[in-house]
Amino acid sequence: MSKPHLSGSKTVIFGATGGIGRAIAVDLAHNGKAVHLAGRDADALKALADEISAPYTVFDALDTGSINSVIAEATSDEPVDGLVWAVGSILLKPLSHLSDEDFLTTYHLNVVAPAMAVKAASGSLKSSNGSVLLFSSVAATQGFSAHAAIGPAKAAVEGLTRSLAAELAPDVRVNAIAPSLSETKMAEFLTSNSVLAKGIAAAHALPRLGQPSDFIALSRLLLDNKTGGWISGAIMPVDGGRGTLRTKG
Repeated sequence: MSKPHLSGSKTVIFGATGGIGRAIAVDLAHNGKAVHLAGRDADALKALADEISAPYTVFDALDTGSINSVIAEATSDEPVDGLVWAVGSILLKPLSHLSDEDFLTTYHLNVVAPAMAVKAASGSLKSSNGSVLLFSSVAATQGFSAHAAIGPAKAAVEGLTRSLAAELAPDVRVNAIAPSLSETKMAEFLTSNSVLAKGIAAAHALPRLGQPSDFIALSRLLLDNKTGGWISGAIMPVDGGRGTLRTKG
């Protein structure tokens, strides 16, 4: 039987200033959940921290020592019972333009770094019967041009989710959400082109782009033992049907 989350515990949100990470942080805080924010944009991080009265740490997602420092700060006063890795990348290049470094950096950011974050927090997560939330992508299971670096990395996120869920059971649950293209700062280079954005939106069975608010309800479910306590190792799409539905011939 899973234990309820500790009342004096918190959720660490890596990538808290991005659209989805920010939405999750604000929702949790407004619903009485303590959060610890982590991100690379110091000004945006401080503004959010002031808005929701939360502690924060500026960090480098490609530096394991920096990730460890976030966890050390977050657990210095109370245990962590939730970890969200909302850091990611959308590197779109044809294979002819991809370097070794492109592949390695993309994989590190999306797979190695969250694994190191979970590793650093595992003791606290186990003691609090915690939950981990990662983010995959519709590109993990769908073949898209110019996705040779990010597609495999996101597929690896799904493998990581299942592997960690098995290894950390029954003490810690690990799940992932797989979005399609959403209107976030990270995707602005795509969504700011109105013609391109309209065309991509039309390719979805629910013909629009995602919004950060689309991920709040499921994130809250997966992080909460009371409502999502029998869900682990799951990859859940929030993608407007893009991953499974074709409504046009």
